[in-house]
Amino acid sequence: MIDKNLPPEIQVKKQLRIIDALIRRADREQDFGGSPYSLFQSAVSLQGEVWEKTRDLELALDTLGKASVVLESTEHARDQMQRNLADTLDIMDGGFALFSAGKLEICNDVFRSLIPDITARITSNLTLDAYFDLLEDSKSATLSVDPDVGTPGQTRRAGQRASFVLALPHDRWFQVISRRTSSNSTALLQTEITGIVRKNRLEKDRLIDKQAHFLQAAFDNMTQGVCTFSAEGTLLIQNAAFGGLLDLPYPLRRKGTAFAQILEHVTRNRQFQALGPYRRIEDRILQLRREGMLRDRIRQVDGRVLDLQVNMLPDGGFIVNIMDITVETQTTQSLERRVQARTSELTQANLRLRQQYDEQARVEDELRIAKEEAEAAVSSKTRFLAAASHDLLQPINAAKLLISSLVDRSRQSDMVETIDRLDRAFSSMETLLHALLDISRLESTGSEITLSEFAIDQILSHISEDCAPLAAEKSLRLSIVPSGLRVKSDQHYLLRCVQNLVVNAIQYTPSGRILVGCRRRGNKAVLEVWDTGIGISRKDQKRIFSEFTRINAAGSRASMGLGLSIVEQACRHLGHKVSVRSKPGKGSVFSLELPIAQGGDAARGVQPQISSVPRSDMSLIVAVVENDPDVLFATTQKLESWGASVLAAQGTREAIRLVREIGMAPDIILADYHLENNDDGIRCIAALRRLVKSEIPAIMITADRSEKLLQAGQKHNFSVLTKPVHLSRLRPLIDWKTRPTSPS
Repeated sequence: MIDKNLPPEIQVKKQLRIIDALIRRADREQDFGGSPYSLFQSAVSLQGEVWEKTRDLELALDTLGKASVVLESTEHARDQMQRNLADTLDIMDGGFALFSAGKLEICNDVFRSLIPDITARITSNLTLDAYFDLLEDSKSATLSVDPDVGTPGQTRRAGQRASFVLALPHDRWFQVISRRTSSNSTALLQTEITGIVRKNRLEKDRLIDKQAHFLQAAFDNMTQGVCTFSAEGTLLIQNAAFGGLLDLPYPLRRKGTAFAQILEHVTRNRQFQALGPYRRIEDRILQLRREGMLRDRIRQVDGRVLDLQVNMLPDGGFIVNIMDITVETQTTQSLERRVQARTSELTQANLRLRQQYDEQARVEDELRIAKEEAEAAVSSKTRFLAAASHDLLQPINAAKLLISSLVDRSRQSDMVETIDRLDRAFSSMETLLHALLDISRLESTGSEITLSEFAIDQILSHISEDCAPLAAEKSLRLSIVPSGLRVKSDQHYLLRCVQNLVVNAIQYTPSGRILVGCRRRGNKAVLEVWDTGIGISRKDQKRIFSEFTRINAAGSRASMGLGLSIVEQACRHLGHKVSVRSKPGKGSVFSLELPIAQGGDAARGVQPQISSVPRSDMSLIVAVVENDPDVLFATTQKLESWGASVLAAQGTREAIRLVREIGMAPDIILADYHLENNDDGIRCIAALRRLVKSEIPAIMITADRSEKLLQAGQKHNFSVLTKPVHLSRLRPLIDWKTRPTSPS
């Protein structure tokens, strides 16, 4: 009920109030109680509580008594501590003072009497700032001026620690240290440091004397000659080397000798070959006064070279320094001679290099001219072949068409074998001509290579159409595996590469099969041509891609050995890797690595998939526009053998005239690209379509293989076939383009 942490007096008062309340409650219960037993019970209970409270009261009084004793003991201890502190301060060697709340609280006699002229003003009301003012105004003490030690003013502004030094009469020194206590009071300690100061002073004097001795010894033993002159120009001090270098007699080495006398002696005895640019002594003295320094290099008669340097001193005098630099001078001169000799050698070498450079530049100019001439010759050859390709392919195209007509007409005659041999001869000539044209284009700058994205199946379908008849002639099975991959390459050159590989496989495979397919390998598409032919030895695998390299095989047709060379050159330009795996007697595998297309449409000008089975009879009106009479005649004969009615014209105007004569639109147009008098197949197709106001199907048959023509075919909606035209592709393409549209 009572907080034991309260003071004893308050606890006693509360206990007395509780006892008084209990007695009053007991009296009330006696007045109004019911039975004697209850009164007795109440009395017993009250007596117990009174005893308990009495015991608590006694304990509280005992605690209060002990506290009073402790308090009396604490006051006694404080008095004792004050007496001990006073005794301690009195026996201290130095002065001590304690400032509390900015005023002097206690100090010893040393602090009070240390500075006689302020002793009377050191009282209990003295503040710390006032004491510092007394120190600064005192006549008996001198404050330290050393910035590293400190001053009373700095001590006032200092934080926890600061100190300064007092100099007292009779060479006495005291250090005053200021300390801030934890109770925010300030204690000042005055410690005598007279012995330390005197000891340091003696040590400093000893070191100075010793240093002077060392300096004098070094000065006397210097190899350089050094001497000083007063403002009046008289000698003050000099070392032995100075007189020795100048060969001065002893009288001129004595203190007080004039500088002019020394120069006059040197000049009169002709010790030096020259005295520099100033011949007269007066001129050299004027130079020294004007510039503050004088430096000259002089050569003695005996060959020695001295470096003379004179510098003005702050008091108007000057110091002379002479150094023997004969060895350095000789070394420098030797180096200069070597540098001159080396410079001469380098100059000659540079002249020879310049002559070589001029000769090399002349040779490079000649090589550049020769290269330009060679490039011009190659460019001229390329332009010639490009221009002549149309004329070269025209007669072959006409011959193939005529031979095809002969084959159809002479199936039951004895001329069949002769015509077949003629057909094979023209096929070989066509293949050779295509190879030469391809090599010519690949050896040019490569400007005809055009990369595009297309489905690899478009290449495989062409291979199937072109090479299936050749494989059937040798009773070989040609298998083409379809593929859904899209690749990025030049469609024309990739087709030529795969054609050459397949034809090469057919040529060197006596029996069995040829397999062509494409598979994915990482981010590459690998097109492979497998055969069961004679195989290639490891030695021959290294040379088969060279030009005019052939492997003799029984039963194979003779060739020029250009097919694999074209494959290697084309793949190098296209960035495709070509490789071969082969085992003699087992067969070979040729592989082309192609980048897989990331997206985009198929290449422009690609022909759609068409059926290779033609209709039995071609009941069509075909407009054929060809400027070459032989090709026009041969094409007309072939189309008429298929059952077509042909409108044969050599130009656009003639074609328009023929269409107007029959009064109806032709079913299809077959036009050459290059016509006479700035006429071309694109204009002819457009003119006939405008004439009949109908989108007539059209096929461009040309020797031009440029990307520009393929783009034009997509724009104007016509197909492109290259010369010499393959009849196995022409007939199905005509049937496909003229096929009636199914009703929607």
